[in-house]
Amino acid sequence: MRTQDSTFIRLLERDQPLLLDGGLATQLEKQGCDIGHELWSASLLQSNPEAIVVAHLAYLAAGAECLATASYQASREGFGKHGLSVAEADALMLLSVVLAKRARKEAGSDVAIAASLGPYGAMLHDGSEYSGNYSVSAQVLRDFHSARLKLFDSAGADVIALETIPSRQEAEVLAELLLECETPSWISFSCRNERQICDGTNLAEVASLFVDHPTVVAVGINCTPPQYAPALVRELRAATPDKFVMSYPNSGETYNVAGNRWSGAVTPGDCAVVAGELIGAGAKIVGGCCRMGPEHISAIASLISDSYR
Repeated sequence: MRTQDSTFIRLLERDQPLLLDGGLATQLEKQGCDIGHELWSASLLQSNPEAIVVAHLAYLAAGAECLATASYQASREGFGKHGLSVAEADALMLLSVVLAKRARKEAGSDVAIAASLGPYGAMLHDGSEYSGNYSVSAQVLRDFHSARLKLFDSAGADVIALETIPSRQEAEVLAELLLECETPSWISFSCRNERQICDGTNLAEVASLFVDHPTVVAVGINCTPPQYAPALVRELRAATPDKFVMSYPNSGETYNVAGNRWSGAVTPGDCAVVAGELIGAGAKIVGGCCRMGPEHISAIASLISDSYR
């Protein structure tokens, strides 16, 4: 495993927690970008890459120490649906790392770059990333993930981030494929309650697949309501004692489809309180997911700074 030149590993060696960024799509929408596209934020890799740099810079200004690339929804299959060749798709995915590195350089920040890779369901764009009910074979998942992992393993990111994984089947495939990677990685699951990931598997059970895994350095949860997060962190601490535990939940707001609006406003201060609870429960890595913007990350950064002076 390539660790000597990984900023991510170096940041984890400190006493204080590592602060991730928030929802990239959240900030892009705030900037006025239209990401109502099945490729989501990844569509801007082709249409407006400068907006991605601006969004990264907003999170760096807020205190984020790790930038997730705009590649969560990106894949050869997804870009292929819009007429791009394999070579063109790969070039855009690699561009996501280049843009994050450019933001890091412009900000003069020594932060980590995480190559963000979403689950198979993110490519399907049918909501199955929140259930894990793909109805496909393990080989289909293996073929999908293998190509992206090989591409990003050589992209120069500090860590590969497998995010919002909803099913045991997909986790098993990733545990196997990540053995072949040189870049350190993390895997985080989306959860339905305080014990189970989205397909109903107990989090502790699926997390145990990564105990003693040579390339996975952190295991966590994301895109999960914050009220479940502290208990889930404790589950992970018990199930994976050899790994760093991470938690970057969503804001806790709910989306009303009929009204086309979010409800249950959450303040940055509320999110900082939750982050403090997560750190107290044993999380070494914290941050935000959907609806968590730079203002929320800034509040968490202040909490960490005040606690680790």
